[in-house]
Amino acid sequence: MTMMLKRLPGVATSSVPAGQRPLAPIRSGNRLSGDFGRPKSMMSHAEAVRVGSAGPCAPCFSAAKASGHHRLVPQAASGAAGASSDSPNMGAVLTAVGVACMGAFAFGYHLGVVNGPLEQIAKDIGIAGNKALIGLVVSSTLGGAALGSLTGGGFAEALGRRAAFMLCSVPMLIGPLLSANATSLNLMVAGRFLSGIAIGLSSALVPLYISEVSPTSIRGTLGSLNQLMICVGILAALLVNVAVPAADWRTMFNLAVIPAGALLLGMMGCPESPAYLQAKGRRQEAEAVATRLWGSGGPAQLGTGTASKGGTESASLFSPTYRKGVLMGCFLFVFQQFSGINAIVYFSSSVFKQAGIASGALASAAVGATNVLGTLIATGLIEGAGRKQLLTTSYLGMASCMALMAAGFGLPALAGLSGTIALAGTLGYILSFAIGAGPVSGLIVPEINKEAVRGEDCMLTTEKCWTHTKVSECL
Repeated sequence: MTMMLKRLPGVATSSVPAGQRPLAPIRSGNRLSGDFGRPKSMMSHAEAVRVGSAGPCAPCFSAAKASGHHRLVPQAASGAAGASSDSPNMGAVLTAVGVACMGAFAFGYHLGVVNGPLEQIAKDIGIAGNKALIGLVVSSTLGGAALGSLTGGGFAEALGRRAAFMLCSVPMLIGPLLSANATSLNLMVAGRFLSGIAIGLSSALVPLYISEVSPTSIRGTLGSLNQLMICVGILAALLVNVAVPAADWRTMFNLAVIPAGALLLGMMGCPESPAYLQAKGRRQEAEAVATRLWGSGGPAQLGTGTASKGGTESASLFSPTYRKGVLMGCFLFVFQQFSGINAIVYFSSSVFKQAGIASGALASAAVGATNVLGTLIATGLIEGAGRKQLLTTSYLGMASCMALMAAGFGLPALAGLSGTIALAGTLGYILSFAIGAGPVSGLIVPEINKEAVRGEDCMLTTEKCWTHTKVSECL
């Protein structure tokens, strides 16, 4: 730094002890010096005031040097302003991420809300004892989610991330209201199907939006909040199952309106994705949003994407340029869904009752709490341990716990311990899923795909997720 100062005529330098930073020339934008075309240390005091940037003018510099202070410190206010402009605006980032996560919360809530009152719902709408129709109440949400995931990426690319979220909130509001007022199977299935469309849309939109508004330095940590909020939604639904009598299942559905309304209203004040703006050729808007979210260095974090060309990206998903990332994303979700996680979420109460556990709903709430705990652990490890290591550990843990539960239910010698083994194996399985397969799969997809096909690939992978969820549920 001292050598750089020596090259600038008229800038005084001095020896600075090791570890101390010498006085640097003042920068205005990307230019050395201020409005007068020369370093501020060469200006008069009046000129320095007119320029208005931090740093000493010539008289102040001389006075400080005469007093023996070789290293000058800018005023606190100016220094604070400079530091804040270079740092991410975490308030704006966290607000945008938090609003988007309402979609993830609703996703989890709808997955878990029928776990406890399913038998009472069947009785009230006239299908008690009919396992096929009871299964339809559950699976109609999965069918809607598969359909919604097919269109989520398309809406995100055509309308923008914010508008797609607001569109998603419409079926997210209407669906639970229909289910809450259902008096027949048809109305219940219609409400569940609309709710499924909403969570299918949000499952594509939430990880995409979070990855695009998060600073690169903490993108992994913030990306894991998607899975965390899904888990919190599931836990909230299971706790509602415990707190609210099964006969009041209509109240449980009415509560689902809260995150939907928060998503709709919150997105009205959130920024558009800078990556989307740039991909549409709106570079100046993209840089303005990036600066607002990530500080003065934000524009440098943007890629060099160009405006999309209609439907050409979809046709080129499997071209040699993009094929590897697309296939990796698809297989990650296929393996995730065939791991059996949805069977645990939907039918854990019934499994615990069969294993002799008195309160199946309370045990299921313990499952939800373990899911949240595991995801919190993953949030702390994901930047340090790495995505690959967490996935490997996760699948090995799930396999071990599945083998334990199979032994507990299948071996006569362990029949007396079936309840304990079922609970321990389920909790261990959920913990293993939550530290890797759950959060990492959704996080990796936006990271490994290029900007030009990111939205389309998020749509494709989430469609694979919900299709295989439906297949695994049927199996």
